[in-house]
Amino acid sequence: MPHNLTAYINLSLAMILVGSSVVAGKIMVTELPVFLASALRFILALFILLPLLAYREGGLPRISRRSWFMIGLQSLCGSFLFTVFLLYGLTLTSPASAGIITSTTPACMGLIAWLFLRDRPTGRTALGIGLSILGVLVINMMQESGSISGNSPVFGNLLVLGAVIFESLFLLIRKTVPEPLSPLAVSTLISLFGLVWFLPAGLIEAWDTNFSVISLTGWLTVIYYGVFVTVLAYLFWFAGITRVAASTAGISTAIMPVSALVLSALILNEPLGWQQLTGCGCVLGGIVLISR
Repeated sequence: MPHNLTAYINLSLAMILVGSSVVAGKIMVTELPVFLASALRFILALFILLPLLAYREGGLPRISRRSWFMIGLQSLCGSFLFTVFLLYGLTLTSPASAGIITSTTPACMGLIAWLFLRDRPTGRTALGIGLSILGVLVINMMQESGSISGNSPVFGNLLVLGAVIFESLFLLIRKTVPEPLSPLAVSTLISLFGLVWFLPAGLIEAWDTNFSVISLTGWLTVIYYGVFVTVLAYLFWFAGITRVAASTAGISTAIMPVSALVLSALILNEPLGWQQLTGCGCVLGGIVLISR
């Protein structure tokens, strides 16, 4: 299989899993505090990643101080700030509204890549990005009027918008690290920093949490976040991001709101009609256009 096609598949799988975090997060924050749940997520992820890294590569890689700083910054943006803004936003708004905001991720990522990485997209890439943005806008802007509303949707949507910006930075900073790190090594380092960011506040929240009232569903969402949204999504994304241009990788982020929408319909019973299916077709068309 061509390397570029493999990269697109990896990026797409990563964004499907990240999109599922919107639904899983909505369920999780009704059961556990944000910082505690996130700390538990990274503890579980590291329980998987550290032994695997030791077995496959002999332990943590040797990298420069600058690379340690950039990976720490990447984790701060994606593992910490994205999670905090998204989960707190979901306590105030609905997954459908969050999907509307996440539809701006391709444009935000492409703009950041153009401004800071001087990664100017080709005409075909720009057309593919535009088609994907059109698709996610069709999906989200034509929601049924009966969609769930939150307690404070305006502030919640602003928090989700902040999450989009931090997610875009997270997805692109990896390209600034010069060492040829494996996806497994990068995922482990990101998770280590993620635990560092969340653990202090997580311990404080654990002191005030009554663990006996947490349901099986709550624990299962933490496990899902740790294994799928953290370990597998990181591995898929870092396996693909170094093989394609940043503007091209941005097209894959359009899958995130599609995944969130479909899973919201299946799990949270939100409406799914022809408008959403049309949008999904536009997103898939944009991916095909780029991959060609």
